[in-house]
Amino acid sequence: MKHYYVEALILSLGMVVFGSFVKNSLDRFTDRERIVTVKGLSEREVPADKVIWPLVYKELGNDPAEIYRRFEQKNATVVDFLRKQGLSDAEIMVNAPQVTDRFADSWNQNGIVNRYVATSVIIVSSSQVELVRSIMQKQTELMKMGIALISEEYGRNMVKYEFTNLNDIKPEMVEESTKNARATALKFAKDSDSELGKIRRATQGQFSISDRDNNTPYIKNVRVVSTIEYYIKD
Repeated sequence: MKHYYVEALILSLGMVVFGSFVKNSLDRFTDRERIVTVKGLSEREVPADKVIWPLVYKELGNDPAEIYRRFEQKNATVVDFLRKQGLSDAEIMVNAPQVTDRFADSWNQNGIVNRYVATSVIIVSSSQVELVRSIMQKQTELMKMGIALISEEYGRNMVKYEFTNLNDIKPEMVEESTKNARATALKFAKDSDSELGKIRRATQGQFSISDRDNNTPYIKNVRVVSTIEYYIKD
């Protein structure tokens, strides 16, 4: 009888110890699964460091050879104008003219005075953004030389501004977005009478580059959002 009593006592003690172990494990598991998800934003305005400016004009006529001759003269005039403003040959690209035969495109040729419509496109691609912007203000000088630039051929946003040095500011922006996320998490922990634990998971969002507004496309808005999960403990 005494033998059974000892076994029962040992079994009871084992169950108590095991139960305590399970409870502590569940408590630790529960604590580890208490998380808060926060987002941290970093945003900057930066000047564009590259500009692409298509200079487009048209020629009309019935003699292709004459049209090409006029193109050669006017292209030389435009290139000379751009050089005098401070641009190098490496920043200026003259494309082959695009010619449309209006007789081939129209079933009704009545009223067509000029059979050929030719378009010349000279591309300025430069990192001298402010210089190019100042040259744009002098387009009337080309008009005085008989060259009327048009803008509708390449869509509404004819001039394109870019920011290419994202890698130079990436580390600082990621650090800033992470700090902002942590500040939000700390505030949450404080308001809930808890302590902020370690990071459970962190995700860096995609960087986005957009125009600051429609009127200043040469100023860019760079943005990134980091999403971070923290453990919360009492």
